[in-house]
Amino acid sequence: MAGTSDIEKAADVLRAGGLVALPTETVYGLGANAEDPAAVSRTFQVKGRPPSHPLIVHIGGAELLDDWVQEVPATARLLAEHFWPGPLTLVLRRGRRVPLEATGGLETVAVRVPDHPVALALLSAFGGGVTAPSANRFGSVSPTTADDVRAELGDAVDFVLDGGPCEVGVESTIVDATGDIPTILRPGGVTREDLESVLGCPLAVPASSRIRVPGQHPSHYAPRAQVVLVQPEKVVTEAELAQELGHRVGVFLPAAFGDAEVKAHAVVRVPDSMAAYARGLYGFLRELDQRGCDIIVASLPAEAGLGLAIANRLRRAAGPRAAA
Repeated sequence: MAGTSDIEKAADVLRAGGLVALPTETVYGLGANAEDPAAVSRTFQVKGRPPSHPLIVHIGGAELLDDWVQEVPATARLLAEHFWPGPLTLVLRRGRRVPLEATGGLETVAVRVPDHPVALALLSAFGGGVTAPSANRFGSVSPTTADDVRAELGDAVDFVLDGGPCEVGVESTIVDATGDIPTILRPGGVTREDLESVLGCPLAVPASSRIRVPGQHPSHYAPRAQVVLVQPEKVVTEAELAQELGHRVGVFLPAAFGDAEVKAHAVVRVPDSMAAYARGLYGFLRELDQRGCDIIVASLPAEAGLGLAIANRLRRAAGPRAAA
């Protein structure tokens, strides 16, 4: 676990325009000084990320929000009070401190306060905002450990802060708070049900939006193996058929199948708990890649609670060919 000296060194790297991989409760981020256009641009280069794809600015506390945006509507203030620090990102009007390089040229900016002691200590030591997209190549599986970052990006990162495994395991929920009625632009670590409970109204989760945000690319969070989505009752049948056809098949076996045997190259038994499933999702995908699978057969969980975020990630991992 990163100590005080590591955090001070990481803050110095950020001040010098370098890139720091930092832990958050969701995934590891590739951090840059949010007010340094050159450092932000290097983030896009290292990831291979399109420059039109906005980044999230991470700040040290809800009390700092006014420093980074033009205005904070009452709804946004309410959500920040209830869910920060935490896996919730608010999209608001861009303030002067945020360069257009960080927003993909948009006049909106995505902001959040991470709920991880190492990330918060770094933000405090640095004294500014940090853009921090997931610390992986664009479109691939997000990292949830420091070793994932090192394996994915190697020496392209100037410093890696090790904060242990990420507790949530999927990215933050992104909410458009610029209008009268908030909209969920990306499901994530804060559930729709929790948001609706605080706001006292239903929230839509549109398939697309007028505001570009992270995670909307048709293929995202994807392993090297092709992800094939099927109905839960067909997981075993489809996996065994693909194995018979000569594929090296990995299976996400739903908890309902218990200890059932599957004729496949590798089997991941999906946790019954959605929190445990979300925490392990990206690790499961990486594991099946490392075991040489060329196809991963999975089904979507019920889209309630964290199941909505998991289903979103699996659909993006499958890409345009998703069948479910």
